[in-house]
Amino acid sequence: MIQLLFTLIFAEMSVIVMFVFKTPLRKLVIMGLDRIKRGRGPIIVKTVAATLFVVMLSTIYSVVSWVDEAGDITPTDQILLAQHLLEASLMGFSLFLAFMIDRLHHYIRELSMRRKAMEAVKKQNRAFEDGKSGASEEIKTLEGEASALHGKIKQLESELEEKAKEASSAEANAGALKKQSEGFLLEYDRLLEENQNLRSQLQSLDRTLSHSDSKKVS
Repeated sequence: MIQLLFTLIFAEMSVIVMFVFKTPLRKLVIMGLDRIKRGRGPIIVKTVAATLFVVMLSTIYSVVSWVDEAGDITPTDQILLAQHLLEASLMGFSLFLAFMIDRLHHYIRELSMRRKAMEAVKKQNRAFEDGKSGASEEIKTLEGEASALHGKIKQLESELEEKAKEASSAEANAGALKKQSEGFLLEYDRLLEENQNLRSQLQSLDRTLSHSDSKKVS
């Protein structure tokens, strides 16, 4: 029994030493403990620990009751009592080391999860900063395009104003030409009327002359 307890204690101490130093064995131990804590593993471990604790208490109680009942203790009894006390001490120490292993495993897992969470947050921050820088560059590009478009709009507005001025001047010229053509038409009508009057006068004059000539001949 004592040899088995010493073996258990040395094994637990080896596991604690593996937890302290960062080696590939620590990952294997953590993976093994993770598997033990899944399924029925925790129930079995708690059952073994409770049994060992009960045996320890029973051993201590038997030693105390034996000392109270025996009175005079012989050297043989002292050796037996020392052996039982050593067994109880080793049981208690093994339980303590098992508790330490459980806590160390829990803290290491929590620390690794926090480190992973911190790394994920750092990656998100980097991605956000990269996206922000890319967005700022895109905003600058869009601002440049907007300024170029604004300049084109101003140029088009100025060209439109010039075209409007040209159209208004052309419209004014067209109105003046229309008035001038109307004046020409009126003048043409007047001249045509005078021409007709002159023709009628010439015809009447010719008739008068021809009538006078006919009188002279007779």
